Amino acid sequence: MILGLLLALFAGSLVSLQNIFNSKVNEHTGSWTTTTLVLGMGFIASLIMGLITQGTGMFTLQHMQAWYWFSGVIGVGVVICLVQATKLLGATYAISIVLTSQLGFALLWDSLGWLGLTKVPFSLNQLLGVLVIVGGILVFKLGGGREAEPEDKVKSGQRRQALHMD
Repeated sequence: MILGLLLALFAGSLVSLQNIFNSKVNEHTGSWTTTTLVLGMGFIASLIMGLITQGTGMFTLQHMQAWYWFSGVIGVGVVICLVQATKLLGATYAISIVLTSQLGFALLWDSLGWLGLTKVPFSLNQLLGVLVIVGGILVFKLGGGREAEPEDKVKSGQRRQALHMD
């Protein structure tokens, strides 16, 4: 259980870090180039690590449903949407919404037993937990003061500099 918690925490930190890196790559290239680089480098890294840890046995795919192969296509959508959301909303707000969406849909799919998952009984406590997170995001986004525009920051810096010269 503790190992699972640690791995989940580590995965969350990696998703946030990857999202920031992806948005920085996207500043210098387009979204499709960013997606190609991210998924291409991920493929190479996965292939090398898989060969090291599993050898050629990693290519033995038994009893796999055909629709599972679409996971890579879904990954393209994930990267494209995350890069654009980060550009439009900022990293913290975009990741907050993404994680809440993940939790909400996981709750739905678990509760309905879709996609081969074991059906987990739905409870109001689970829904309340998701709604508390949504409330936290709203407080985060709507509760803060007005963020200074880059132009305002420059003017503020010039005023401080002028005050120190006197």
